[in-house]
Amino acid sequence: MKIIAYGIRDDERPYVEEWSKDQNIEVKIVKDLLTDDTVDQAKGFDGAVVYQQKPYTASVLDRLAELGVKNLSLRNVGVDNVDADAVKRNDIKVTNVPAYSPAAIAEFTVTELMRLLRHTTQYENRQAKGDLKWAPDIATELNSLTVGVIATGRIGRAAIQIYRGFGAKIVAYDVFHNPELEKEGIYVDSLDELYKQADVISLHAPATKENMHMLNADAFNKMKDGVYILNPARGDLVDTDDLIKALDSGKVAGAALDVYENEVGIFNTDFGSFDAIPDDRLKNLMKRENVLVSPHIAFYTTTAVRNMVQFALNNNKQLIETGKADNVVAFN
Repeated sequence: MKIIAYGIRDDERPYVEEWSKDQNIEVKIVKDLLTDDTVDQAKGFDGAVVYQQKPYTASVLDRLAELGVKNLSLRNVGVDNVDADAVKRNDIKVTNVPAYSPAAIAEFTVTELMRLLRHTTQYENRQAKGDLKWAPDIATELNSLTVGVIATGRIGRAAIQIYRGFGAKIVAYDVFHNPELEKEGIYVDSLDELYKQADVISLHAPATKENMHMLNADAFNKMKDGVYILNPARGDLVDTDDLIKALDSGKVAGAALDVYENEVGIFNTDFGSFDAIPDDRLKNLMKRENVLVSPHIAFYTTTAVRNMVQFALNNNKQLIETGKADNVVAFN
């Protein structure tokens, strides 16, 4: 059995090597992403393990199939960048890692909210200039707020547990209700009702056509004045232009954005200077003291990285051996 692993970062390499040694399976490590320029390196391999924000295009998937590589295991959750028609046309089996560390993302989300509520950016900026005064940035306590959690999958539920630890009231919305949370009576019947009640909106929904720009001008208008927006999920969930307008008006008191709708090719890149970042809307957000922008790092812990790598390799091994795996993605 031979597996090729594309886009392996330095922080992932030890976990690939550990798995390869434990399983006694050859894994070729490739630093480059899976593209038209690199796909031919998969010749002679039984499966491919991959991770990238760029699209898995039809031309790449067609070529993989031509090379006889029809077992593709993603090291992440999202499959919206996979060409579904090419997958079905070539009978390629695709797996993902649906939960590599919900706690990592939930912990980061609540950390960013606490930074917003305690105005840490404002204090740090003033202190850098020698100003150690308190006013005017008096804080708000999380235990006094209602947090509206949108989507109660693994990450949403992990976030709820932490919010409750701070004493916050929780309301939640999801098309699919979790049975335990259902018993607790925290679900509301509509997003409008959640917007009406919540002081904080915590987004944990997937990127689907239906969810595209779910937080837009209309949604912001239905929220409380001074609401906080947290998005560690997918950039496309928030209309950036409408968010900027809501921040300008004060409707939104602050936002923590670990994702951005145009992040591909920008996040995880060193541009050398702030001015060189090629996105004016993103720079607009980054300049604001009440907006925390991070480059899609909520997942980035040792636990999560190891799980992403080794769960994906396990999935690929299962596909190669049996044609089945624990986390096969169905493309309808």
